[in-house]
Amino acid sequence: MKNEDKTSHATLGAALMSEVDGTIQGHRDGHGFLQRDDGESDIYLSPQEMHAVLHRDRVKVRVIRYDRKGRPEGRVLEILERKKAPIIGRLLHEGGIWLIAPEDKRYGQDIIIPKNGIAGASAGQVVAVELTEPPSMHSQPLGRVTEVLGEIDDPGMEIEIAVRKYEVPHRFSAETMAQTAKLPEKLRPADRKHRIDLTDVALVTIDGEDARDFDDAVYCEPATIGRAKQPNGWRLVVAIADVSHYVKPGESLDDDAYERATSVYFPRRVIPMLPEKLSNGLCSLNPNEDRMAMACDMLVDAHGEIHAYQFFPAVINSQARLTYNEVAAILGNTRGPEAHKRKALVPHLLHLHEVYRALLKARAARGAVDFETTETQIVCDENGRIEKIVPRTRNDAHRLIEEAMLAANVCSAEFIATHKHAALYRVHEGPTPEKRAILQAYLRGLGLGLSVGDDPQPAEFQAVAQATKDRPDAQQIHSMLLRSMQQAIYTPINSGHFGLAYPAYTHFTSPIRRYPDLLVHRVIKAVLAGRKYHLQVTELATSAVHTRKLRPTAASMAQAKSQVKMTAEAQAWEAAGAHCSANERRADEASRDVEAWLKCKFMREHLGEEYAGTVSAATSFGLFVTLDDLYVEGLVHITELGGEYFRFDEVRQELRGERSGVRYAIGTRVRVQVSRVDLDGRKIDFRLVHDTGPTLRGARDKAATAVEELKAAKDADRGHKRATKKVAGKVAGGRARKTPVAEAARKTRRTRR
Repeated sequence: MKNEDKTSHATLGAALMSEVDGTIQGHRDGHGFLQRDDGESDIYLSPQEMHAVLHRDRVKVRVIRYDRKGRPEGRVLEILERKKAPIIGRLLHEGGIWLIAPEDKRYGQDIIIPKNGIAGASAGQVVAVELTEPPSMHSQPLGRVTEVLGEIDDPGMEIEIAVRKYEVPHRFSAETMAQTAKLPEKLRPADRKHRIDLTDVALVTIDGEDARDFDDAVYCEPATIGRAKQPNGWRLVVAIADVSHYVKPGESLDDDAYERATSVYFPRRVIPMLPEKLSNGLCSLNPNEDRMAMACDMLVDAHGEIHAYQFFPAVINSQARLTYNEVAAILGNTRGPEAHKRKALVPHLLHLHEVYRALLKARAARGAVDFETTETQIVCDENGRIEKIVPRTRNDAHRLIEEAMLAANVCSAEFIATHKHAALYRVHEGPTPEKRAILQAYLRGLGLGLSVGDDPQPAEFQAVAQATKDRPDAQQIHSMLLRSMQQAIYTPINSGHFGLAYPAYTHFTSPIRRYPDLLVHRVIKAVLAGRKYHLQVTELATSAVHTRKLRPTAASMAQAKSQVKMTAEAQAWEAAGAHCSANERRADEASRDVEAWLKCKFMREHLGEEYAGTVSAATSFGLFVTLDDLYVEGLVHITELGGEYFRFDEVRQELRGERSGVRYAIGTRVRVQVSRVDLDGRKIDFRLVHDTGPTLRGARDKAATAVEELKAAKDADRGHKRATKKVAGKVAGGRARKTPVAEAARKTRRTRR
């Protein structure tokens, strides 16, 4: 026993002395965390430790203690790399001093600007700042204005802020634009060589009403498989824009595309991966225009199994640009006005619907996880402000295209794996042991009689989803199933796709907007030509990608053992996968940030109003509620739930009142009042409205409060954040000062790590 104690103390001592590298993640309340490069648990950094560092700096940290829950706390030993990207914020003039209040509150400190460094900007304008002196334990950072973006209320300002805040590349290099200008306006005779002519095939594009670039076109007809005398399956052709014909490795156009890795979609604006001449012109499968494509020509049997397939370069001519709603209307009524307008295409669309239903059977047979979730669309006015938020309704046309794209993606993965060529797979692994244990405990607590095993399979998830789809708490159960899954990534190590229940899966169908798809096209072309595609070990591909390493999986550990020393090319594929995965997350974060901004601006006009809503998440600090009519989510803080103590039940994912026994879980129906909107923090607070209803005096107070808060919010927007004279005095005296943060976030909010 004594020896065990000695071993335990030695292990703890070693852990306390450990030094780790990582990236600082600041918190709006002043403290921060170190996101470790090795993917282990974050290390807490106190506000004092954050004085000399900024959000996204790379540092070396020593673990100095563990809290009662075993979470590590650290001390900054060395600053490895200062983030050089510009910081976006509002220019303020207080007490004769110019300073920048960063728009991203995770920076935690204001930046002092010398009078000769404001670049002609006016107080209150949004600017980009370059640091000239980093912070220290006893002084604030200094900087100079490098770009004036404009006024905070200018249309589209939220997007201008987001692309800089998240470092989304939004300007193509001069070399890229010069290269693009030299590209032809249409296909040349030389472009058609060594391609199969499919211009007489009735391929069509089916996309949303607001789509501007068209990656894919589809066609289907009955086919005879094997020795059958009558059609017993279908020929399904998926033609994808051949971006690789124009975007060549090593060229400036390719470098810019790799740097972006993906297009970024905002309401009313897109930051494309490729210049518009390619994304909306040469590469877009526009109707009645000859275009180059990579075709995946498949035979699908009556059970939805892909009997055979082949890839080949082709020339196509899309017969029509159809929308989802138009196709759904034709499928719903083959004698209606939409069908009459597209009379020649109706038989082909019906065949597409037939093969879709067969593919759907195969999907169910393999046990792919299928959740019906509600997606929303923001409708803006001419000034970029929200007019309304509406749900996106998925119909059979959406699902038809989705299944056709899945089939082509699976064929590309199998084709590459069969030829044992390196590529980027789209990998989605099952739950981690921790998430699996939480899910198992949750399902047991519900007493469903259904659970997932220690080696979960997609079919088990689908069985639970199907068995509970008609329950009142179906939303809560399905949400827990979704949360237990890992995030999909790009990696050269094929570990399969858990959610879709595929042993191998790639992205092949969107090379206009996703760089991994472009790489897959290059690999397939190389294999067809009997050669190998060598991913160029460029500076971009081999540069240090400071993103969190993924927790090692069984597949990755097995590969690591068999490949002790990775080749330079293998390292390049690994770096490319990490880069594309990180930029995909960056694009998602930037899009969510803009949507959150717009929703906050929208809800500021509704302060004091009451709405019905549904609890979308329960946490230890409160409930997140999504409003029924507006599809906006906000927080009901735990202090707003009533005059009793509420305990968070992690197993059931609910808050329960200890005295009354009242429970709030995902799916619970509530009525709330919009009580506060924090535009800087992108947060909306609700107040729970109890069934008893307010008294007359309470209603008057509520209305008065709403008017006051709306006026204060607008004043704050037109005015500027005011630092106190005491603060300005401290700055003028050269002494360190604490930067004010949003008071409500400091007082009432505790954000999960």
